[in-house]
Amino acid sequence: MFELKKFISFWLMPLPFCLTLLTVGLILLMGTRRARLARGFLVAGVGLLGLFGNKMVSVALVRPIESTFPPIPELMVGQSPPADLARCRYVVVLGSGHSDTPGFSANNQLSSAGLARIVEGVRLLKILPEARLVVSGGGEPGYPTHAAVLGRVAAQLGVEPERILRIENVRDTEDEAKALRELIGPAPIALVTTAWHLPRATALFRTVGFEVLPCPTAFTARPHPNASWNEYSWSVESLERSTAAVRERIGFIWLRLRGKV
Repeated sequence: MFELKKFISFWLMPLPFCLTLLTVGLILLMGTRRARLARGFLVAGVGLLGLFGNKMVSVALVRPIESTFPPIPELMVGQSPPADLARCRYVVVLGSGHSDTPGFSANNQLSSAGLARIVEGVRLLKILPEARLVVSGGGEPGYPTHAAVLGRVAAQLGVEPERILRIENVRDTEDEAKALRELIGPAPIALVTTAWHLPRATALFRTVGFEVLPCPTAFTARPHPNASWNEYSWSVESLERSTAAVRERIGFIWLRLRGKV
């Protein structure tokens, strides 16, 4: 089921989906009887690719998701944290991605999202002296798990190793929620992940019984006070932003179909 979900969702992502439309259109264009249908596929492929790759469109797609929960404000060490944060006994950093590159330090192996997540997690941990850090993520056989890499970065940032818990035998967010429930029980947690991923992750963790304080990071649609022509341009970054928005909406549909949220 897991592999089937990944396979289907891959082909529904903006770039593979648009390239499929273009490929079908080109194939049909080779025949003389389906030129009109071919033009339809080509126009749809080019049009959708242009929309998904546009910054204004991609921001409009992802901003409603990222604005679901407000960011945790800047707090100084020693300052009393907000009551909902002070209740949290664990700061949970969900897995993202890394590369197993020899000679690279742990922080340089993390993806940009993974680095943002662990930095935010450590920031919160520093103002919660009684809390523990939970890092999550599996790995390829023979290589360190993602949780291990996150743990090494946290240690480099000053977190005591005995305060770090690792969840390693997991494949997705649903696995992470179940594994953490078995590890610590229904404790109040500060849940750290990318802003566009947080609504779905929060729903999954609440489903298994956690009291969750959502802690978004790595925002991709941060508002800017001074708009410019660049706000209406096209970029690979915009395509990635649209992909995240589409993926999360498909993820929510899948969870609802299964009665998980």
